[in-house]
Amino acid sequence: MSLLPPLIQYNSYFLNPCPLYPITAENSIKALSCLLLCTYKRFKCSCIASWRFSESGDKGWFRSLFVHKVDARKDAHSNLLSKKETSNLYKIQFHNVKPECLEAYNSLEAEVQNRLHQDQEYPCEVVGSWNTWYGEQDQAVHLWRYRGGYPALTECLTKLNNNKEYLEFRKERAKMLISRRNQLLLEFSFWNEPLPRAGPCIYEMRTYHLKPGTMIEWGNHWARAIKYRQENNEAVGGFFSQIGDLYVVHHLWAYKSLQSRDETRNSAWLKEGWDSTVYYTVPLIRSMESRIMIPTKSSPLQ
Repeated sequence: MSLLPPLIQYNSYFLNPCPLYPITAENSIKALSCLLLCTYKRFKCSCIASWRFSESGDKGWFRSLFVHKVDARKDAHSNLLSKKETSNLYKIQFHNVKPECLEAYNSLEAEVQNRLHQDQEYPCEVVGSWNTWYGEQDQAVHLWRYRGGYPALTECLTKLNNNKEYLEFRKERAKMLISRRNQLLLEFSFWNEPLPRAGPCIYEMRTYHLKPGTMIEWGNHWARAIKYRQENNEAVGGFFSQIGDLYVVHHLWAYKSLQSRDETRNSAWLKEGWDSTVYYTVPLIRSMESRIMIPTKSSPLQ
């Protein structure tokens, strides 16, 4: 019968005997201390002959020591973070266009957008249309607003699918595209509703892919931080995804130039409290990207 306590009895499934501190009644504390220290630091210790943990199991155990605790919520984040006074639903489209077709695509898209704007039967409107300048090249980005939420979206799509002229437009547009994708979004309650701008401006869309379960925390931090980023009227809109890629946030900013963007962003660091926002929100992010966009001629946001 072993003289060791059950916790530190040798088990060949977990580790081999330690050559420096053989697992005996006398050396059990030293051997266990060495094992825990080496495991915590994740270094290969000369006193450990080999690990029997799988790589994925080892990482999972280690990460569990630092797992981000997310408080349980009592309601969907779409109800907690979106505006109650409006029922706006947004759709964002990303169209990757054949390079030789970009000019023709912009002209065709502008014509259709103008017709939909003028037709009151369609409960939708273009918030902005852009071509990506820095980021994914030969890309068009369109942001649509549906006043009335999902019923308005359904009504609009039903009418468009019965519109022969629109169906012909889609066929013609398809010849110009490499790929396309979209998302349905809601706007954060603490951001202003995007309104037309005279410009000329360049626009930056910063997209954040958050860790699942952290949207409420993100919203709480940015609700306090947005005041630091409105000095030059640069904040255009803030949105979070509902359908499509989930736990995705889009922040839309307007600047006079790239130099103005640099100066505006740097000035935020001079304001007390902005550093805390960055400190607490960075750990919530899985990945992020920035795209600089130029508005098309027909875009309400210029």
